[in-house]
Amino acid sequence: MSIYIFLSICFLLIFLLAPLVEKARVPWIFAALLVGIALAIYDPNPTVKTNPAFLMLSELGMYFLLFIIGLEIDLSEVKKLGKLIFKTTFVTITLATLFGSTFIHFTFGTPWLPSILVAMSFGTVGEAILVPILDEFNVIHTQLGQTIIGVATLDDIVELVALIWLSVLLGIEGDIHTSIGQEVIAFVLLIVLTIVLFAIKRFIPKIKIPDYPGIILCFMLILFFTYVGIGELAGMEALAAILAGVSIKHFVTPEQLELLKTHTKLLTYGFLAPIFFLQIGMEINIHYLITNFWLVILITLISKLAKLLGSWWSARKELGVKKSLLMGIALSVRFSTSIVIITVLYQNHLIGDYLFSILIASSILFKFIVPPLFANLLAKWNVALKPE
Repeated sequence: MSIYIFLSICFLLIFLLAPLVEKARVPWIFAALLVGIALAIYDPNPTVKTNPAFLMLSELGMYFLLFIIGLEIDLSEVKKLGKLIFKTTFVTITLATLFGSTFIHFTFGTPWLPSILVAMSFGTVGEAILVPILDEFNVIHTQLGQTIIGVATLDDIVELVALIWLSVLLGIEGDIHTSIGQEVIAFVLLIVLTIVLFAIKRFIPKIKIPDYPGIILCFMLILFFTYVGIGELAGMEALAAILAGVSIKHFVTPEQLELLKTHTKLLTYGFLAPIFFLQIGMEINIHYLITNFWLVILITLISKLAKLLGSWWSARKELGVKKSLLMGIALSVRFSTSIVIITVLYQNHLIGDYLFSILIASSILFKFIVPPLFANLLAKWNVALKPE
């Protein structure tokens, strides 16, 4: 079957399934993951998994998701966050990392470094799923909602740290096969390029990109591929993609940045990211998943327990027990960054397909559990939510 016909059929299935996924308060893009899992059960065109064009589109989807994170990171907002938010973020991620890494290391025999990185990704929060849920239940402008969003904002920095660690780990244990000198050169080039862009904007403010959408997007692609190309020299593509987003947002005007965000999200979520999630679903070991589904439930419970315990311990005095537990439930939802980290580890053979399948399945489970659980407990506990 032609790769084009295959993609046409897949996008048709995603198009038909997306409204049903949205009704469950899950972003429609996860319909692509479900279609990929269906293809893992029965794939009429098994050669597509190794098709270079398909794999390249999938990689671009992954890197553009990270590029968007770079565009969205706002360090000035992080400085405004209060003590409660810093404490909650630190405690929840520490517990998730401690519980998760111990379980993964002793259950799957995964080395400690990849185990810690996978568990650390458990602590990340999916703002793209979280904000609509809070908005739906009119929680955003309450103390609870603002605390949750604050933790999600600080979480962006944790994601950046995790991706830096991932890049270092790939250089040490991955399949990149690069010398230490090459890794250092690549890292230095990324930092120098970022500093140069910041310096040009600060000391020569008259230099700016013309206000033509096509030219702005062309400049974005130049920076994106330059960063990722340099990162590829040492297996740092993920980190490079984020740095590209961080750099370009400080080089363009606010109006140009909004245009970039709009068009980049359209390209990513409308075309590239669905192919990335489709490919992830196709990689899942369905037989192992079915026979060991109890592991999916167990790893979901461990991650949920870490978030609940961390939120309760750090926020029970300021928010009360019920609100702190509600926060723990809301913070349990994960989105693309954790999946990207897991996928990169899997592609570089730092985790096996058994663990990869369990982790992806648990991520899906979270997305269908959190919204109804949060809504039901909010109504049942009748928590008073006063606007800030």
